[in-house]
Amino acid sequence: MSQSSTSQTPESSIVPAIEIKGLKKTYAASKKAPAKTALHGVDLVIPRGSIFGLLGPNGAGKSTMINILAGLVNKTEGTAKICGFDIDTETRSARASIGIVPQEIAMDVFFTPFQALELQAGYYGVPKSERRSMEILEALGLADKRDAYVRQLSGGMKRRLLIAKALVHNPPVLILDEPTAGVDIELRRQLWAYVEKLHAAGTTIILTTHYLEEAEALCDRIAIIHQGNIVANEPKSTLLARLDKKVLRISPVEPLTALPDALSDLNAKLDHDGHIVIEYRSGTDSVTGMLNRVKDSGVSIADLRTEEADLEDVFMALTYAGDAE
Repeated sequence: MSQSSTSQTPESSIVPAIEIKGLKKTYAASKKAPAKTALHGVDLVIPRGSIFGLLGPNGAGKSTMINILAGLVNKTEGTAKICGFDIDTETRSARASIGIVPQEIAMDVFFTPFQALELQAGYYGVPKSERRSMEILEALGLADKRDAYVRQLSGGMKRRLLIAKALVHNPPVLILDEPTAGVDIELRRQLWAYVEKLHAAGTTIILTTHYLEEAEALCDRIAIIHQGNIVANEPKSTLLARLDKKVLRISPVEPLTALPDALSDLNAKLDHDGHIVIEYRSGTDSVTGMLNRVKDSGVSIADLRTEEADLEDVFMALTYAGDAE
């Protein structure tokens, strides 16, 4: 085989998983409420093959955006493409390219899991010879519930069945809207293990969650939406670096009851255990210098550790902090 035949496609020529331009949605006024704009001309590109986090407070516009992509809500302005297919002019191809796991558990309780998957596959026109209903049920730990009625399943099993239904047509893009809400720790781990397996096989994963530690652990790129606007859209490492804030936590040999006067000009305080807590910026402050200051003040150091800003700090800075002004 010649070398040219195995050359890789340039990254710039790869069609994004999701491409949104100028997306706006205004809900019409009613007798009880005025008109409300949920999305203010959003631009967003989600790379194919990523695990992408879409985060935001309640009412920020996440669900509106997802419902537009799913064809459940009509947009007011703008364009949206899924794997290059326009949701308006190439509707069938666009919808075939995406699987959506909704936040709410809603399904016909009189079907069995197997019947539910077979019916869903039929909606997408998947030939019987190509259906993977049992394979998907086994992957999600539901094979032994194949013939049980959905009404007999636990809440966690129903949530897994929602994921199974979204996968019957083998979509290249999977949107998970709060998939672990109300789910116990063990099931959460099982779900994420399966999601990571899907991602390794090439599926683009888009995650919305209020569990920020999940987004920080799983996502390689994160966008934050606030009041209908994208306020950040960056690789996770870049986003976390926005807050150049660290904490130096020092445990004295003897717990302190008061902060030494010599440390009054540092951004230092005592915690409830009598430990010294100093906030600093890694780009401008020297840890060695701060430690020397502490020792010079007469404090004997037993232990110390540093803590970096996490995604929750960034999220709060970009959303709630702005609301308080």
